[in-house]
This record gives sequence, structure tokens and C-alpha cells, in this order.
Amino acid sequence: MNHRIVVTATDTGVGKTVFAAALTLALSGVYFKPVQSGLDEETDTDAVRRLTGLPAGHFLPERYRLRSPLSPHRSAEIDGMEIDPGQLMLPRTERPLIVEGAGGLLVPLTRKILYIDVFARWGAPVILCARTTLGTINHTLLSLEALRRRTVPIRGVVFVGDENPDNERTIAEMGSIRPLGRLPRLAELTRERLARAFAENFRSQDFVA
Repeated sequence: MNHRIVVTATDTGVGKTVFAAALTLALSGVYFKPVQSGLDEETDTDAVRRLTGLPAGHFLPERYRLRSPLSPHRSAEIDGMEIDPGQLMLPRTERPLIVEGAGGLLVPLTRKILYIDVFARWGAPVILCARTTLGTINHTLLSLEALRRRTVPIRGVVFVGDENPDNERTIAEMGSIRPLGRLPRLAELTRERLARAFAENFRSQDFVA
């Protein structure tokens, strides 16, 4: 098996880590965050491990662990290094591989390379996480346009937040994109609630077919 899925978002703070956790749990997959910026608080890998309760074999170590919670290019500079995109190649795994990016698509990894450029090199299908609130139409359509300009395969859009039927419909129609479902706001983030929310709002086969 070599199912590879890249989870990215229209911006930072959208909820892609929570969705990545839900997807990793649903597929009993392997989670991989190639570049982690910010180590003082819980890292994204730590959060996914806590939310899923999966054993250690479901998590791969980050290729870069950068101290400052900044854009990776700047955080790396502060740490006295430069990210080598060649070190970010996707590993082969026996289980589905869920890869989480950093922030939005045009986040710089170096002064010359954007994360979306690495996505294009990987050639793995991308799931774009989008808010449902005001501003999401613009951000999501711009993100879809950027992905298509680089011929990055797009599996679909996942909405995160409270229901907003018109925003979701507008993005699907004007962006000519498949909506995969919506992860609702959860009052309490636990393994059980996350698993139930995914089962009620998504179909696992849509992510590996």
C-alpha cells in the first residue's frame, strides 16, 4: 500500500491539524509532519498523537524541528539552518500516509521555495481544508487556483466549522471542486468525539479510492 494524502489549508488556524488527526484515526494511517515550527508548546505531531490515541508506529518523526513559531523559512534562519527540500521526500508506508503541511499553500520553506512547490514535486493528492466563515470564498478559490497552476492533484475540499450552506455551495460550484464533507466545531476534542464526527460527516473511501 502506498496511499499518500497531503492535508493543507487556505490559511493558518483553519483546523487542518484536527482534521488530519480525524483522518489518521479513521484510516488507521501514519501521520507525518515534515516541518514543525515552534517547539515550546504542543507540536502538531503531539496533538495528533493525543487526539487519536494511536501507538507510536503511526507517527513519523519530523524532518525539521524549528524552535520559533514562525514561517519555516524564518524559523530555520533563526536556528542557523536552511531547509533542504530534497530532505522532504515522502516515505513509503504500509498504511495510508497522511502528510500535514504548514499554514497555507504559499508558506515559504526557504527564500526561494514555497510549500506548494514541494507539493507539486510530491504529486500526491491534496485535501484543502477551508473555513466556513466570512472570507473563505476568496481564500479557497485563490488556493484552488494556485494548486491548479502547478498541476497539483486535488482530492477535494474539507470544510471546518459551523454549517454555512451558501459558502460551501459557492466554493464547490465556482471552484469546480468536490466537497468531501464538513468537520463541525466540537465542544470537546476527544478521540471518541473526533471519530464520531468523522463517521457522521465523511466517507473513508473518498480519501483512499
